Amino acid sequence: MVAMKKHQALARRWLSVFFLAVPGVIMASGGGHTSIPHLDGSDLSIIWMIPFAGILLSIAVFPLVAPRFWHHNFGKISFLWSVILIVPFFFKEGLSTTIYELLHTGLLEYIPFIILLLALFTISGGIRLTGRLVGSPGVNLVILLIGTFLASWMGTTGAAMLLIRPLLRANKWRRHRVHTVVFFIFLVANIGGSLTPLGDPPLFLGFLKGVDFFWTTTAMFLPMFFMVTTLLILFFIMDSYYYRKEDLSKIESFPGDKKLGLEGSFNFILLGGVIASVLLSGLWNPHQTITIYYVEVKLQNLVRDILLLLLAVVSWRLTPMVVRKENEFTWFPILEVAKLFAGIFVTIIPVIAILRAGVDGAMASVIESLTRNGEPWNAMYFWRTGVLSSFLDNAPTYLVFFNAAGGNPVELMGRFHNTLLAISAGAVFMGANTYIGNAPNFMVKSIAQESGLEMPSFFGYMLKYSLPILIPLFVLITFIFF
Repeated sequence: MVAMKKHQALARRWLSVFFLAVPGVIMASGGGHTSIPHLDGSDLSIIWMIPFAGILLSIAVFPLVAPRFWHHNFGKISFLWSVILIVPFFFKEGLSTTIYELLHTGLLEYIPFIILLLALFTISGGIRLTGRLVGSPGVNLVILLIGTFLASWMGTTGAAMLLIRPLLRANKWRRHRVHTVVFFIFLVANIGGSLTPLGDPPLFLGFLKGVDFFWTTTAMFLPMFFMVTTLLILFFIMDSYYYRKEDLSKIESFPGDKKLGLEGSFNFILLGGVIASVLLSGLWNPHQTITIYYVEVKLQNLVRDILLLLLAVVSWRLTPMVVRKENEFTWFPILEVAKLFAGIFVTIIPVIAILRAGVDGAMASVIESLTRNGEPWNAMYFWRTGVLSSFLDNAPTYLVFFNAAGGNPVELMGRFHNTLLAISAGAVFMGANTYIGNAPNFMVKSIAQESGLEMPSFFGYMLKYSLPILIPLFVLITFIFF
């Protein structure tokens, strides 16, 4: 009883602080300040990029060298890198600028980003394909084709989580099946998400920055069509070769009901609601905002995020738990993404500011190398965005080069159309080069390993699959489009 009273007193104390502080934060723009706090990127040295590089290197290295430690401490590591930035940033820039930059990044980029992923992850986790699929080259090709198409509309995460288990079940009887998961990562977890901001996190961040929803559909269609068509042909040839090496008598004893079906199919309606919600925020503009410490949150974006959360709640409440259990649904993947990206979005603040400073910033040499004869060098944008997306993370990498190209969505969709295309294609396509290039890659690898499939190591994946298969195609993409 005494402990309960202490907790109640503590709660009242924090609530009083909250209600005293929040109105001041929300109404700050009407107070004594006369201008928006400004972070001058030209005043920042390259040292301010260390926390950003540190968290991305942690994501790349720790799962390889200390997987157990990483599994239990990734949230703490993300928080540590954030603190390493925020503390000196506070002493250098002051409280006002620190609060503004954190709120600006959190309210306009991080929170909408995580809410969209959460909605897609929750809803797709409530859909289960039932029945017996036999992993022949034709069946596998159809699964990859369907997943590639769905990825642009339900996200690479949603499509990958929906179809990876049916693909694994269909090929469980086969000895040679690693390549099916690898091509699944290539197509469904990455390249398939090219056509809409719903498809891949970098494109959604571009949408949040002002890139039109259907610009991505029209601009990315031909490069995606080239990649998808070529990869599907290569897969069918490879899978047919390995299929002829299998003991086909095992098919007869392959378990499962032959009748195909869907459980939780009403979630497809909710996915339609996700698409409608995102489109709403892009097409509806009531010209109303809520200002929180100089940060203007547009009403249409706030409505979109509320609708996405409601759709996720409806899916969670109405989908039978047995469906999610059969899908082996857990909250761990989305919690991991949320914790890691919180650190990424915080530590990228000075990086973006430095890049915005252009030739006056600490990364002047990088900015200058992206131009040739005074014009953007689109091939360089494609490869630099792609290489960093391969080893770091494609969402913040997209932001870095988006801002390096000027950060003006109107100009990038118009005069510099091919530059934005190069950045978008590099971020989405080359996320498939490694397990850490895109969030679903590691999730697919983990699920495959849990099913008993021995997946190649980090470098084995690169040396055996992505380097010999993807890199030549990217060279062709460069000559054809950039």
